[in-house]
Amino acid sequence: MNWLDLVGWAGSAVLVWSLLQSRVLRLRALNLVGCVVLIGYNAAIEVWPMVGLNIVLSVINIWYLRTMLATRHDEQTYQVVEVGVDDQFLAHTLRVHAPDIARFNPDFHWDPTATNRSAFLVVTADEVVGVVLSHAGAHGVAQIDLDYVTPKFRDFTPGEFVYRRSRLFTERGFHRVISPPGMVAPYYHRLGFRPEGDSYVLDLPAAPVTGSA
Repeated sequence: MNWLDLVGWAGSAVLVWSLLQSRVLRLRALNLVGCVVLIGYNAAIEVWPMVGLNIVLSVINIWYLRTMLATRHDEQTYQVVEVGVDDQFLAHTLRVHAPDIARFNPDFHWDPTATNRSAFLVVTADEVVGVVLSHAGAHGVAQIDLDYVTPKFRDFTPGEFVYRRSRLFTERGFHRVISPPGMVAPYYHRLGFRPEGDSYVLDLPAAPVTGSA
């Protein structure tokens, strides 16, 4: 086996590996890398139909990557839906993803019968991409109990749409949000939170005062 064969096998391996990814962004990126390698390999051995196939696949991957990256912070693509804390669909979502939730939030426990709780689903079209659960703490603090993203969308930060729309908290009288303590692989520093102990804190702007004419 010469070095050119190794390049071909490497490209094929990357292509297969990409199909094993649950994260859509990573799948497309790895698939693109595999296609580019195979374009070079098949061009070197002059297998032009395979060159053409991989060029087409590369263009498709680039289009999807461009679309996903362009809309990752788009409020028209991702919406926040508030649901009841005892909502059956919320309970189903938590149950289905329980093992994965425990992996990133080992201390998570949700009691829907407790008072002063809020639940939000982050969705794109009719697909749930994230769950944010919180409860009211002392002195106007919203304590986040769970900030979970489904595996498919884990390269994104859909929870940001809950925090970006600070009115979801300010209208309830909160002026500060605290992340779950002990969360594995937190991303809050990218959303304007500051580290404080084993959590992250976001200070919310004051709720606008509406005056009468």
